[in-house]
Amino acid sequence: MRTARSTARTTPVTLLLTVLTAVFGLLALGFLAPATAQARVQTQPAAAATASAGTGLHISNGRLLEGNGNDFVMRGVNHAHTWYPGETQSLADIKATGANTVRVVLSDGYRWSRNSAEDVAAVIAQCKANRLICVLEVHDTTGYGEDSAAGTLDHAADYWISLKDVLDGQEDYILINIGNEPWGNTDPAGWTAPTIAAIQKLRTAGFQHTIMVDAPNWGQDWQGVMRDNAQSVYDADSTGNLLFSIHMYSVYNTAQKVTDYLNAFVNAGLPLVIGEFGGPADQYGDPDEDTMMATAEELKLGYLAWSWSGNTDPILDLTIDFDPTQLSSWGERIFHGANGIAQTSREATVYGGTTADTEAPTTPGAPTASAVTATSATLSWTAATDNVAVTGYDVVRVDGSTETTVAASTTNSVTVTGLTADTAYTFAVYARDAAGNRSARSATVNVTTDEGGTTPGVGCSVGYHVVGEWPGGFQGEITLRNTGTTAIDGWTLGFAFADGQTLTNMWGGIPTQNGGSVSVAPASYTTTIAANGSVTIGFTAGQSGTNTAPTAFTLNGAACTTA
Repeated sequence: MRTARSTARTTPVTLLLTVLTAVFGLLALGFLAPATAQARVQTQPAAAATASAGTGLHISNGRLLEGNGNDFVMRGVNHAHTWYPGETQSLADIKATGANTVRVVLSDGYRWSRNSAEDVAAVIAQCKANRLICVLEVHDTTGYGEDSAAGTLDHAADYWISLKDVLDGQEDYILINIGNEPWGNTDPAGWTAPTIAAIQKLRTAGFQHTIMVDAPNWGQDWQGVMRDNAQSVYDADSTGNLLFSIHMYSVYNTAQKVTDYLNAFVNAGLPLVIGEFGGPADQYGDPDEDTMMATAEELKLGYLAWSWSGNTDPILDLTIDFDPTQLSSWGERIFHGANGIAQTSREATVYGGTTADTEAPTTPGAPTASAVTATSATLSWTAATDNVAVTGYDVVRVDGSTETTVAASTTNSVTVTGLTADTAYTFAVYARDAAGNRSARSATVNVTTDEGGTTPGVGCSVGYHVVGEWPGGFQGEITLRNTGTTAIDGWTLGFAFADGQTLTNMWGGIPTQNGGSVSVAPASYTTTIAANGSVTIGFTAGQSGTNTAPTAFTLNGAACTTA
């Protein structure tokens, strides 16, 4: 979808965007990394065939299983290791989000600097140390047939064979994704034969690992080539340990497109995973990430979001500058949103032995509320404990006998947003572990949101300006200043777009948009605004030609002056 921060990606992206505009505008979202990296979906093997897998991760009856026979559903992210080899802390940070899988970008040397056997061995060791399943992929194949700089699947297969000594014995912990998005939009039917040849070349060389194959059309398979030929490709693998990967970006902009594609594989009994996907909208469309995640959870299919950090266009960065304490709005959605990683990820049992963990975490402490505004409240509680580890918390609103999940967190605090002014709420917390065991519900806390209006000693001014603009989108910046005499601790900024502008990413704040109306809660690092101090909120947004700036802003319901 987006390119990583590397000058090497400029030409491929320009080429792809030119073709996509002429052929199928929505496909542009398939460019994420130096040659175009995208978010893809994984479906899971159904009843196509029962693989004769030995040990390790394998396919059986259309499902991805661990060596001990336990079902394994990927919940994780992509990480651009080959372009950022110094970001070695990222795997530990990814694990801390609750993810159980990471897809690692590598290069076979055709287009970028080759990742050595020593480097790949170190990556595998880091994945295992952080209790992550590791999907290793060669990115040099991206857009073959349309992008002249792309390498072949045959070349990628030779690279994997050169690493056989490193990969052998790791079947419990890794999958081999032969090549990223190995065919562009030019004659995508040409994808099938080289895909089969590469699979068979690896099997002839003695590989027993589960192999993952990406779709053509820059991974999005909008012409259905992988879908229509999946059975023949699957049958060509002598082991049956083959997993198909779809990348879902703006092509998948409606619920029906998402569900139709995922169900086509499930109904055929063929294993599938969403190997990359994105959510933020751009000029080519608005991916329906909510349906992707909800359907993946319903069908128990894996998903791997693009991408941890480092994109040239940061719209798809889950973290800002590889800092796990600075999640983008996209990162908040993936890690803490409905059907997100914190709620649905389960650690591979290979890291805990074959005995299932059935012990639930202890009950979290009763939450306490702080930084209550007209539309948000920050809740904190004493952490739960577990015999293995607590991986997350679910915050629920309690209304009589009804519970509604309103937030999820991997730490013992969270800011609940989207509340109504002058309204009473009751909240409680559950703890979860990696095996999916859930604690008893905590005691409750009652919170009444502020009425809004003027707070003594508090005043505000807002500066709004457009940093840059391009066809279909723009980047903006909002400076929120406290002109009062006391510090502001917790706030909600309100404003409205007049011309249909749609936020796609934000840093410094957490947005909620309903039509043109926008409500912004603070990020963890902008919650407090000192007297006469200010915070800056940056964002990207889509626009259709007219881009009138908002003229009125409110802070906690009270009007601000504009600067």
